[in-house]
Amino acid sequence: MYPRLEVNIQKIKENTKLLVEKCRKENIEVAAVTKVYCALPEVVEALEDTGIKYIADSRIQNLKKLKHINLPKVLLRIPMMSEIEELVQYVDISLNSEIEVIKKIDQEARKINKVQNIALMVDLGDLREGYFKEEELFECVSQVLNLKNINLIGLGTNLTCYGAIIPSRENTQRLASLSREIENRFNIKLSFVSGGNSSSLHLIDKEDMPKEITNLRLGEAIALGRETAYGDKIKGAHQDAFKLVCEIVELKEKPSLPIGEIGMDAFGNKPVYEDRGIRKRAIIGIGKQDINVCGIIPLDTKIDILGASSDHLILDVTESDIEYKVGDKVEFNLEYGGLMAAATSEYVTKIFV
Repeated sequence: MYPRLEVNIQKIKENTKLLVEKCRKENIEVAAVTKVYCALPEVVEALEDTGIKYIADSRIQNLKKLKHINLPKVLLRIPMMSEIEELVQYVDISLNSEIEVIKKIDQEARKINKVQNIALMVDLGDLREGYFKEEELFECVSQVLNLKNINLIGLGTNLTCYGAIIPSRENTQRLASLSREIENRFNIKLSFVSGGNSSSLHLIDKEDMPKEITNLRLGEAIALGRETAYGDKIKGAHQDAFKLVCEIVELKEKPSLPIGEIGMDAFGNKPVYEDRGIRKRAIIGIGKQDINVCGIIPLDTKIDILGASSDHLILDVTESDIEYKVGDKVEFNLEYGGLMAAATSEYVTKIFV
C-alpha cells in the first residue's frame, strides 16, 4: 500500500544506543521522545534494551498504548486540567508550570493512593512553558512540598522549540544553579534535572554541559540522527531510519505556468509561478493532508517539488536520469515536520523493515 512510511527499527536502535552512551559518559540519562512517530509500539518496544531510562511523549493517548513497556513514562506537554484523571493512571512523571494544575494532580492521585512524580519547568528565555520569575518558582516549590501525593523530583527546561534559543553554557548553568538553590533552600534532593532536548547535545561535545544536568529528552536525535541547535548530523548516527515511499499516478509534459487568471489555491494562498516552458511533471498520490511538503527531500536529487494540494504532490522530473513510468515509486528522506505528519496520517501505511 502506498504512500507508506518505511521504518528501519535496527537503525533507530543503533542511534539510541549511540546517544545513550554519549550521555552516559556525562552521567546523563536519556528519555526517548516518541511523539514524532506517534509512539509506534513496534519502535518503542525495540528501544527497551538500548539503555534509555524513560519513555517520553506529549500525549497521554500515546503513553496509554505503551503501558506494557516497563519503563517510566514522562508526559512532556504541560498537563491540561481535563486530562489529569488519566494522567495519574498512565504517567509516572509530568512536567508542570501551574500550581493549580499540580494541586489537581495531587487530588486525583490521592483518590487512587498514588504518589505522583513531577518536575517544574523553568523558562530560560525561549518563552514557551515554565517559570520565568525565580520568586514564582520558589513559591511554587514551597506549596508543592506541602502536597502529600506529589513528589517533586526535579526541574526541566525547553529550548529551541518556540523561540529557537540555542542551549548554552550560560542558560543551562542557570537551570543548574536553580536546582542547587532549591536543594539548599528547601533541604531536598532533586534527581531529575532535565537540560532540554536534542538541541542540548552540542554542549556535551563542547564539554559545556553543567554537571548538575542529569537528563536529556531526545527525539529528533534518535529518529533522524541530528542535533537540533544547528541541524548538524550526529557522527555515527543514521539519518535515514525513516523513508517515505509514494507512487506516481500521472506523468505528463505540461506548461510550467498555469493558464488563466490566478486566484487563491485550495488553502487560501495566491501562488506565484515561474515560466520554465514545457516540463515533465509527475503527480504522486500524497498531499498536504498527509505530509508537510517542506519536510520531505527526494532521494533522486534531480527531482524538484513544485507544490501540493490536499491529495496530490506535483514533481518536476524533467532533469532526472530515471525514466519514470506511471506506477513507479518515488522515495523521500524526511525532516522532523515531514516525519511527524506522515506518522500521524492514517492514510500513510507504516511498514517496518
